[in-house]
Amino acid sequence: MSQRRRQHTAGANRTRPHAKPGLEARQAASKLLSAVVDRGTSLDGLLDLDGGNPAFRNLDQNDQALVKAILLATLRHLPIIEALFASLVDRPLPSGARALVHVLHIAAAQIIYLDVPDHAAVDLAVEQANIDPRNRRFAALVNAVLRRLIREKPTLVAKVEAETLNAPPWFAERLQATYGDKARQILDAHTVVSAIDLTVKSNPQGWADRLDGILLPTGTVRLAAISGPVTELPGFAEGEWWVQDAAASIPAQLFADVAGMRIADLCAAPGGKTAQLITAGAKVTAVDLSRNRLRRLGENLDRLRLDAELVEANCLQWQPDAAFDAVLLDAPCSSTGTVRRHPDIPWTKSLSDIEKLSALQEKMLRHAATLIRPGGTIVFSNCSLDPMEGEDMVQRIVETEPNLQRKTIDKTDWPGLEEAVTDRGEMRTTPVMLPNGNARLAGMDGFFASVLTRSE
Repeated sequence: MSQRRRQHTAGANRTRPHAKPGLEARQAASKLLSAVVDRGTSLDGLLDLDGGNPAFRNLDQNDQALVKAILLATLRHLPIIEALFASLVDRPLPSGARALVHVLHIAAAQIIYLDVPDHAAVDLAVEQANIDPRNRRFAALVNAVLRRLIREKPTLVAKVEAETLNAPPWFAERLQATYGDKARQILDAHTVVSAIDLTVKSNPQGWADRLDGILLPTGTVRLAAISGPVTELPGFAEGEWWVQDAAASIPAQLFADVAGMRIADLCAAPGGKTAQLITAGAKVTAVDLSRNRLRRLGENLDRLRLDAELVEANCLQWQPDAAFDAVLLDAPCSSTGTVRRHPDIPWTKSLSDIEKLSALQEKMLRHAATLIRPGGTIVFSNCSLDPMEGEDMVQRIVETEPNLQRKTIDKTDWPGLEEAVTDRGEMRTTPVMLPNGNARLAGMDGFFASVLTRSE
């Protein structure tokens, strides 16, 4: 080994044992925030324990939990945090100081939104700046700005929150164009951590009582909080329920009575809707393009003690031997309806993504229509808030496919969710539905669903 190489290695080894407790977690959080915001990388992928970012995977379990909490809090409130710093600094930071910006943002999230001592957030942010040659000259600025934030946060944060649309401009504009004044309510709902929703095989009220939850109009059992892993709750090992947002449980229920019907569930993984259909008595063929996702679907069904035919195939090309009575197509989408649980989505998706996904969904729906018998039914759904992926796309289908007709959903079939049924007789849920005095118990994912029938 060369002398230069030996010196570099020795220097690298000297820094780790003397790192301040919590520093590596903050460094990882800054690095991952940059990957999401600057490069549009999915947070789920970064946090994957098998193939995720090494800076995260190399941390111990407690630090991994801390990094995840910091990132979720930062992304849920990032436009507010950006506006706060705009009001606290006399002039913008240099355009090349992105690494410093991320240090400041994760520190602010800890100070404002997490139960982290202010002095620890400031101290570790200053340390991050000091050990990074790019940011060392800004260490004093980091200290001063964060301490000013601490002093002024009781009044400043409330003011900035009231004045700021908490989303990237493209996403805020799309919501305002679609939902008008309700857009602000949706964005506010995105800052609240969503509850855990369970779909149960039977006796939902009994499970709500047993798990200290509430029963929703969808038949979903909602839990405000749990003290340990969801896998340790009663009924998990026995396969009595599965985790599924209330809105995600709606599409499978739109078929009404499915007992004895042959149904294809396209894009079926992870299998929540497949499980609903089987539990209701259908004979289900679950189709998915991904072998790994299909394997996980099979494992989920095994735990639930349910059986389905599993098919690995591209839904756009799959041709079964016989037509189905019905098809459920929960299509790939921008997932903008799930921002409560995935706050990275507004930063990793764009309007062009929505346009491309809408075109793909249209192709998939037209093909799905060829898989059902005359008189058969299609339920199309996705978890996007954007009508380009829902109402607008389905309208094009019914206008250009003479054999497909929209089947109107009856509001009286959905007591407690009448507002989700649109004037066209489709379902449109948003995060501001299912109000509750406890914000954690309110809301649901943004979902769209439409029922179509084939005439011949």
